[in-house]
Amino acid sequence: MTLQQLKYALTIARSGSINEAAKQLFISQPSLSETIRELESEVGFDIFLRSNRGIVITPEGEEFLSYAGQVTEQFGLLESKYIDKKTREKFSVSTQHYTFAVKAFVETVKQFGMEQYEFAVHETTTASVIENVKDFKSEIGVLCENDFNEQVLNKMFKENGLEFVELFQSDTFVYLWSGHPLAGQQVISMEELDEYPCLSFDQGKNNSLYLAEEMKSTYDYRRLIKANDRATLLNLMRGLNAYTLCSGIICKDLNGDDYMAIPLKETEKMRIGYLKRKGVKISLIGEIYIEELKKYKEKVILL
Repeated sequence: MTLQQLKYALTIARSGSINEAAKQLFISQPSLSETIRELESEVGFDIFLRSNRGIVITPEGEEFLSYAGQVTEQFGLLESKYIDKKTREKFSVSTQHYTFAVKAFVETVKQFGMEQYEFAVHETTTASVIENVKDFKSEIGVLCENDFNEQVLNKMFKENGLEFVELFQSDTFVYLWSGHPLAGQQVISMEELDEYPCLSFDQGKNNSLYLAEEMKSTYDYRRLIKANDRATLLNLMRGLNAYTLCSGIICKDLNGDDYMAIPLKETEKMRIGYLKRKGVKISLIGEIYIEELKKYKEKVILL
């Protein structure tokens, strides 16, 4: 049995006619018929029943062709990955909603260009960051640990064959727009924030406090609004004098000059790092991306 025989059989099944399949394959009909007879002789049953009206696939043939389709598809994937040099390599990152992670991705893309690689960046929920790295959808995931969620997250990482590598630590800051009534203060307390809406990224069906991106996830907020993208979050900040809690690392070229980070009086340490598959070597472009992330350690303000 050969891959060519499988491809010939699948072409006949799709076209519904040996004559039409022969035309598509640019071979003679007798030659195609002989090839299929040899295949049927080898497997020990008829794949097709021939008649003047064309061909009918037998029940055994239906099952056989299903497996044949899987084999040819997998071969195509192997061929495109290891043989076809025109196929672009892929690099994907999944991250919680951090502008510095996106900015590091942008700088990485600039170094490699779009011709050689197919790039993807996913700003998503904590659970999706973990799942995407586990399922090879992303090579690297960027997220944050703290004293509250560390044990739960590390258990999830271990169960999914992942490894968390800390890049740097930061204190907790209040992120708000420059027109906010508290924008002129040097430090802001949780009590002062009580009369303003707190913004949190929606974690979807996995809405556990341990998976929250923001610090103080167990705090009893008087006003809480959940959003699922950064643009909405920024609009709510301006429209409602809302705020969120963050690392204090600001990328003005992505979010503009209208937003600022002010130290939170009741600060807690954030441990920001990346997820990788345990025992799997990071690619060259992945290493470059990590180096870009490390540059933000210099921009961390420790209180």
